[in-house]
Amino acid sequence: MNLPEDFIRETKQIMGEERFHRFMSAFEEDAPTSIRLNPLNYQLSTINHKLSIVPWCPEGFYLAGRPQFTFDPLFHAGCYYVQEAASMFVTHVLRSLSTINYQLSTILDLCAAPGGKSTALRTVLPPGSVLVSNEPVPSRAQILLENITKWGWPDCIVTNNYPRDFRKAKARFDLILCDVPCSGEGMFRKDPATISEWSLQNVEKCWRLQREIVADAWECLQPGGILIYSTCTFNTKENEENVRWIMDTYDGELIPIPTEPDWHITSSLLPGFDGPVYRFIPGITQSEGLFLAVLKKKGDFSPATRKNLPSGLNVISFDLPHSTFHQELSYTDALRYLRGEALVLPPDTPRGIVTLTYQGYPLGPAKNIGNRANNLYPKAWRIKTTHLPSEPVSILKPTHSEY
Repeated sequence: MNLPEDFIRETKQIMGEERFHRFMSAFEEDAPTSIRLNPLNYQLSTINHKLSIVPWCPEGFYLAGRPQFTFDPLFHAGCYYVQEAASMFVTHVLRSLSTINYQLSTILDLCAAPGGKSTALRTVLPPGSVLVSNEPVPSRAQILLENITKWGWPDCIVTNNYPRDFRKAKARFDLILCDVPCSGEGMFRKDPATISEWSLQNVEKCWRLQREIVADAWECLQPGGILIYSTCTFNTKENEENVRWIMDTYDGELIPIPTEPDWHITSSLLPGFDGPVYRFIPGITQSEGLFLAVLKKKGDFSPATRKNLPSGLNVISFDLPHSTFHQELSYTDALRYLRGEALVLPPDTPRGIVTLTYQGYPLGPAKNIGNRANNLYPKAWRIKTTHLPSEPVSILKPTHSEY
């Protein structure tokens, strides 16, 4: 793989010869594929495959290859989320915070699309917590809304605002995740298209934007609140140097998160900076690239109130009609439904709104008018291809012998 010469020079200097050699060797291997189960919809005890667990996330599993997730109805039913393993580390962070008496009730994921970290956060938050998942770009906000809706957990609010809008609205949160836009160096193996977009100029642009986002987010933190700062890049300008800026500018305090040696997480690579930060480097950890730090705002912690939390902000939603009557579909009909086709349901199916299921898990609604059931699955969510796989795709359960 041809990487930019500037990137090679800078990254070799940051990582050192040995780490850089291991990093480069990762490009000779396929990127690992991992999924995170949704415990609301799918119980861990029912897994029949001998999957390798992601060590920092008990709901996360590595797959042997990359199947065609599009053709697995359980993927569309929100039974699992396809997520890069390093990104699942946020679940370990929140679990660790809960053990040191942080009672988090209001959480903001500020740059949340497509929704991987938001769904991960919501899974481990205590009951009664509310999660605001935000995405500034309207088209990406709709993708976020789809994934949050399919995940199916309560007390999730999806918004489409810029970070400064939260500051203007005087919104306050106990914890804010700033998974900031970055130069994407950690995705080079997984997404080669990011290589052509990389430049030293873009790195400069990114670290400045990241500080603007953090400045808005910090104002929205409760005293004693928590900021999780993360990127999917390697350079120190967007990582350790920005963390040091947060500490110097806002008197932020780094919080150590316990890890295990066999996770092979790398600490700070900036000379003179030895605070607890967490780097995932391909070739060293079984993941793509990630940098993460956890910082505490000065002050005595007092949970923020949920009252009028998104007041003055652009909240987006999508209400699917529901029915207590569930009609099970075959694999073939499940794919037809997910493509937006009308179906003919059994003659004893009641008229009106019906919830269609696959292997007992809800896919979405249809309106049964007798001779057919009109498809109410949202158009933006539908499978675009008319291709039908030669065998049913099943990630979590044994493959059906019949369509």
